[in-house]
Amino acid sequence: MRKFITLIIVIASVQLTKAQDLETILLASEDASLLTQNYLNPAMVGLMYSMNGGWATTAKVHKKFGFDITIGVNASFVPDAAKTFAFNPADYPFLSVASGQNKLPTVMSEDDTEATIDVSIPNGDGTSRVISFDMPGGITEDLPVNAVPAPTVQIGFGLPFKTDIKARFVPTQNYDDVEAKLLGFGLQHDLTQYLGPLDKLPLSVSVLGAFTSMSVTYAMSDTDNSDNVFVTNGEAEFKMNTWTVQALASLDFKLITFYGSLGYNNGKTTAKMKGDYTLTYDVEDSNGNQMGTVQEEISDPINLNFEANGMRATLGTRLNLGFFKIFGDYTFQKYNTATVGIALSFR
Repeated sequence: MRKFITLIIVIASVQLTKAQDLETILLASEDASLLTQNYLNPAMVGLMYSMNGGWATTAKVHKKFGFDITIGVNASFVPDAAKTFAFNPADYPFLSVASGQNKLPTVMSEDDTEATIDVSIPNGDGTSRVISFDMPGGITEDLPVNAVPAPTVQIGFGLPFKTDIKARFVPTQNYDDVEAKLLGFGLQHDLTQYLGPLDKLPLSVSVLGAFTSMSVTYAMSDTDNSDNVFVTNGEAEFKMNTWTVQALASLDFKLITFYGSLGYNNGKTTAKMKGDYTLTYDVEDSNGNQMGTVQEEISDPINLNFEANGMRATLGTRLNLGFFKIFGDYTFQKYNTATVGIALSFR
């Protein structure tokens, strides 16, 4: 199980970081934050949608002291429109794309072509700081699926009053320079008990509320001495908090369960680039003649916020083989999400 968890965490982390290339974006000066936000946005949003998936595979709660152990994967599919972002020169006063293109790939694009960005920052005395750097392309060609995955390793436990408490916990995982962990809690309460004779049918109805927190950090080592960026104690840090509320219904038969839900998602993420960075620029006069070089020292240069919210609807099926369950569902939302997994359930 540990290898499985590590694999999924690493896949998600690779999509988030691409950090071995991100430090070069700092050469964009005041335009670096917007450029980084547009590049990373679909990975951040997709992960938040994935984190809200897989909380329940039936509306039927456990009897008191019943429990289940569930292992699954949620994968959110990035819409085609989010695989590129518009490069509007008016939004980037110091930047231009060498090729002249007006769309660039995001981290979740199949296009891994790097785009050369030209930087020109006026010094106010008739000279400018100039440099060029390569904007990273998409990374999905290097992944097993073109989606943003999140793991679900979850325990559910039956409490009195026909209520389940659920917990997700992925202990700190380390892989090369990536460190990641996940923690989540949820409550599911049965409503069928209030519906009179309906509790004699295979139909179950319940409500669910859940919260998940995930963090990923990447230690940024300075491996490229030619990129004009010197890194000291560099670190990329991502912290994600999501919550969901859902109304669930299921038809629970001995061998098969059909389930669905309607609800709402919300998620917020902060992305920070910490550490000290030395940027080296060429200095040119108004005629383009090089006059030397200059260095600029910056600290903790990136602090971004991402949000994801909206309605969701899920349809799924679970195969019941005694205590052993196999399930799969599909959630319709801004970033549609597929969930598959297995569970051991003792009611």
